[in-house]
Amino acid sequence: MQENILIVDDDSDILELLEYNLSNAGYDVIGCLNTKNVRRVLQEEDIDLIIMDRNLPDIEGSTYIEMLRSKNINIPVIFLSAKDNQEDINEGFLKGGDDYITKPFNIDELQLRIKAVLKRYKINTKETQKELVYKDIKLDLNLHKARIGEYEINLTKLEITLMHILIINKGKVLDRDFLINNIWKDKKTMNKKTVTVAMKRLKEKIDPFKNKNYIKTIRGVGYLLN
Repeated sequence: MQENILIVDDDSDILELLEYNLSNAGYDVIGCLNTKNVRRVLQEEDIDLIIMDRNLPDIEGSTYIEMLRSKNINIPVIFLSAKDNQEDINEGFLKGGDDYITKPFNIDELQLRIKAVLKRYKINTKETQKELVYKDIKLDLNLHKARIGEYEINLTKLEITLMHILIINKGKVLDRDFLINNIWKDKKTMNKKTVTVAMKRLKEKIDPFKNKNYIKTIRGVGYLLN
């Protein structure tokens, strides 16, 4: 299984360099020039590691990670920063970093540190398998994977969560407000149209030929897993 790495760095040249080298090393890489879309990425994708710059235009990187930690988002973080004195490095660890690399950096050393952090994280994470089954759909909640029959389908973290909520509430009509309150963390920025779009994408992925009708839309109310 490929690990997903999120890189946040406002230097487009460094971001491009990291995306190129880490993709070639076999990682799935998502790059951001600021933190604007980070929360959305974390909600929709299963991110295994964050590489975070500190001198960002919108917020100081370690402050942002400290905020994520306060919300129980414990994805491992490597700071990659030009802030290179010992006080800055200590601050990075104290605010939630798992490793700290100063710029300029060696790409080979960075890749070795990525492997070490990911290995430590896997060892410290209890790999308890949990599977939900509905008809011919199987959800592996530990690995964030979904299968229909013998075929694996590519669902985002958000879509896995939607299917999870639907399965454990099968036979019940779930209105859009219920889904917003139970799935989306930034509830104030969400609206019912967001739910409609997310559900439409999910239905297209699990039933591309529209012949299984797993999810029924109850017009004006919400959704029902038959």
